[in-house]
Amino acid sequence: MEQGSYITIGCDDQMKFPCPTLPAGFRRNALAAGQGRARDERDNFSILMTETRPTAAKTAMPAAAILIAGCLVALLSFGPRSVMGAFQLPVFSSRSWGAGSFSIALAAQNLLWGVGQPFAGALADRLGSKYVLIAGAALYAAGLALMGQAQSALGFELGAGVLIGFGLSGASFNLVLGAFAKLLPPEKHSMAFGLATAAGSFGQFLFSPLAGGLIEHFGWEAACMIFAALILPIVPLSLALSTPPAAFSKQGGQGATFARALAHRSYVLLVLGFFTCGFQLAFITVHFQRYIVESGLSPQIGYWAIALVGVFNIFGSLLSGWLGSRMPRRYILSAIYFSRALATALFIALPPSPASALLFGAVTGLLWLSTVPPTSSLIGLMFGSKNLSMLYGFAFFSHQLGGFLGVLLGGFFRESTGSYLPVWLLSIALGVLSALVNLPIVEAQADPVAQPAE
Repeated sequence: MEQGSYITIGCDDQMKFPCPTLPAGFRRNALAAGQGRARDERDNFSILMTETRPTAAKTAMPAAAILIAGCLVALLSFGPRSVMGAFQLPVFSSRSWGAGSFSIALAAQNLLWGVGQPFAGALADRLGSKYVLIAGAALYAAGLALMGQAQSALGFELGAGVLIGFGLSGASFNLVLGAFAKLLPPEKHSMAFGLATAAGSFGQFLFSPLAGGLIEHFGWEAACMIFAALILPIVPLSLALSTPPAAFSKQGGQGATFARALAHRSYVLLVLGFFTCGFQLAFITVHFQRYIVESGLSPQIGYWAIALVGVFNIFGSLLSGWLGSRMPRRYILSAIYFSRALATALFIALPPSPASALLFGAVTGLLWLSTVPPTSSLIGLMFGSKNLSMLYGFAFFSHQLGGFLGVLLGGFFRESTGSYLPVWLLSIALGVLSALVNLPIVEAQADPVAQPAE
């Protein structure tokens, strides 16, 4: 090899290494290795190439069309799920089995959504997001339809719990975030994640008064059927979010990546903090409406408070996404969790009133899903976009495990003590704990696992 020549090893960024003395055979081996290793046959020396930064997959779809389709999927999928609490009292009054089965079904929904999310994310990473979104939408719509037609506790729990839970794991905004990470440039990720989260919140804002009006004028059963029909447009919208199947090497497969994530301290702290987010959100989603009515306030106050959660979360999610590219995301998460604890403490300390309920809805909305942009973008930073759907899916399992306990404990303490106060206090304590847990997170790419030379 002539003096001053180079070998080039292909990867996301072309990398050149000066090789003034190595023989031509070494250069041919390096070029043939492509994205793998370059090995000097004389001393078994190896160079490990790893992904250094995520890149957008090639797609003919304009970025604006991808964003619009993803935001519409988030809006449609999050809307019905976010207003499940509006169905609680109507189900109680129309079914003899309503009280116990409703809490069981909604707790199962949260848990199964979380259990299914890592698997749905892994399938989306491996096969492409389109197929997972279509399957999820079909299950979601079927679950809403069965929920509305159920004549037994088992049927209600199967529809509202099992089918909707697994449907959400395949059709929720979590899959949209993974598609955005693969289809959009890295510098747009944080803001795109904020837009998708805000769209889900706008769905909550739209569906809360819609649910109240439909239940009041047509009954809760008809409302379920209408919501089932509104889920179906996710199927054509998923075509714009189609991602290419990913190739995984034997050494760097999904199992190895998942094991590496579980051994990564910052990822574990992020997952633990996300548990609290799920606990707080699910408890309010399912039990807030009943808490408002039993406090002597009009049901309409509860509907509009939840609607305010949705509309203010639009601003909170966008602000969180915007701040995520300008300041440490661990500080954003810590501030959100602490602010939730403070807002809850003030709400339960004040006498119940329309003003306090609506103000709580607005403040809670600013903090509602604003955890999602910094959480998802941190996972992408640590492990790259290729594995985001799977690894965010596991973090979301922690979120939904918290949601499962929030719904279940809310129902348990209400029935056993006649009050939601113990769960409100637990929510405050968890908020403070999560604010502290997120502070030590290191915002950097996880160290790659070196592969031994053959």
